[in-house]
Amino acid sequence: MTISRLVVQLNCLSLFLVALLILLTQLSGLKVSDLFFHPYFSPNPTVALLTRIFQILCSVPVIVCTFTYGLAKNIQPRHIENRFILFSALLTGGFMLNEIYRIHIYMIALGIPKLGVSLLYAVVLSSYGWFFRRELQFTPYQILLAGLGLLFFAIGVDALNFKSKIISSLLEGVPKLFSEINIAFYYWYVCKCFIQKAFYQTINS
Repeated sequence: MTISRLVVQLNCLSLFLVALLILLTQLSGLKVSDLFFHPYFSPNPTVALLTRIFQILCSVPVIVCTFTYGLAKNIQPRHIENRFILFSALLTGGFMLNEIYRIHIYMIALGIPKLGVSLLYAVVLSSYGWFFRRELQFTPYQILLAGLGLLFFAIGVDALNFKSKIISSLLEGVPKLFSEINIAFYYWYVCKCFIQKAFYQTINS
């Protein structure tokens, strides 16, 4: 099965499950926006459910990249591509911490403009892409770009401040969720191929 077909199937299945969850939420008498609340204790398990799923997905690239880096360092300690995996773990780890602890909200509260915070994150992301452009070219980076595109779309929707809570939640929450589905899949696939390549090189050497 090709990588593109696998990605399409993953996104179609995820879209079906999200649509089913939205339907069940409406039938249970809750608002669709409840699915995207910031997590807090609630007797109803569907409240903030998609937000929690998103945060769990944020941890996948961190765990996978960190494990891969530790394994690769033992297999081929001086391989130049190890840095790509290490900085991928650091980048995705920073994103995960930001989503869990809402660091950008605190930065805005300290007086840093929202545009300034966005530019800071854009510079970090651009630097990552520039320094590891060679490594990225040998991966299915289109998946990563699609995930980042969905993320920036969600950020743009958040900045528009729609009056309708349901529309705002769907237009921001669903693309954000799918952005992390694709980003998590991308790093899982990259790390899997990286470890396989490292093992083959070790066996053949």
